[in-house]
Amino acid sequence: MLIFLIRRLGIMVLTALCLTFVVFTLTNLAPNLEKLARSEGSVRMTDEQVQSWLANNGYAQPLAARYGEWLGVMPGWTREAEGKTVGRCIANGITAAEAPRFCGVLQGEWGNSTVFKRPVAEILSRGLAATGWLMLWVMILMVPSALLLGVLAGMREGSKLDRALSAVAIATTATPEYVSGVILIAVMASATVGISPVLAEWGWIEGRTLFQGTATSAMDEITFWNFGLPVLTIALYGMGYIARMTRASMTEVMTAQYIRTARLKGVGFREVVLRHALRNALIAPFTVIMLQFPWLLNGVVIVETLFNYKGFGWTLVQGAGNNDIELLLSCSVVAVLVVLVTQLISDIGYAYLNPRIRIS
Repeated sequence: MLIFLIRRLGIMVLTALCLTFVVFTLTNLAPNLEKLARSEGSVRMTDEQVQSWLANNGYAQPLAARYGEWLGVMPGWTREAEGKTVGRCIANGITAAEAPRFCGVLQGEWGNSTVFKRPVAEILSRGLAATGWLMLWVMILMVPSALLLGVLAGMREGSKLDRALSAVAIATTATPEYVSGVILIAVMASATVGISPVLAEWGWIEGRTLFQGTATSAMDEITFWNFGLPVLTIALYGMGYIARMTRASMTEVMTAQYIRTARLKGVGFREVVLRHALRNALIAPFTVIMLQFPWLLNGVVIVETLFNYKGFGWTLVQGAGNNDIELLLSCSVVAVLVVLVTQLISDIGYAYLNPRIRIS
């Protein structure tokens, strides 16, 4: 097991380096750098002035050197300007002698956002905290509901219950978040259509709408009414996929030889399901559940933008829309780490749950 972990960690490091280098290369293409220079300097800059600005700010170096500086494995650039030394690692109030040689991601220096004019680490910490709460409640709603649907459908393959639950699972998976989110807003958070006008007319709700169509207020205080629709929108999409995988695994287990033997010995159907089938049926869905975390990072981009919830997805959209290179690079690092760590946890958990994998 130790050799397995060491090998997986080595592959994780190489994968992270490759992916971050690809993102760094794409975000540092010449058109992006030119747009950055004009946005930070002046839109009326000539081509010569743009090249001068890029050279003065360390963007004229070779791509590999700039990637090493950003990563923190190469010393930051320095130059002389008006009789004093300026550079990547020389911040305000720090002299060249006091400044560190390395100031990259590995040293915790994520740079400054050109859009928000604040340190990227501060922006990311706030966005990740907000998205963390969203992910937590999505998983609390999505995982138990999906497992229950899958187990109930797989217990009796081909029954009416199986067909009904499978149809629900397929429908939720086939409906993207931007469609289900708009439908939920129209039905539950509109003052003119849906159920809210009816409930308001009957006097069952105090305000004009049952739910809030925006989750901006949830940044300060999370309530059921301002957080329910974003959570439900994301949970519905992932719920069907997990339910289908659980049903397939449960169906396979229920036709196994040891299940038939237990039934022939007179063991009750409920006991067979709970004591024998359920544990083995949940091995495959475990991997699917762990892989939902990387998918949630993609899902929150749409949902957070739709509901104006200023988490990680909203921050990523703002960085991409405004050519904020430092913010985009930091978001890519977070996304890569989430994907790799969840895959590692998934592999380890699958090895422990499946004795055949663990013994081999």
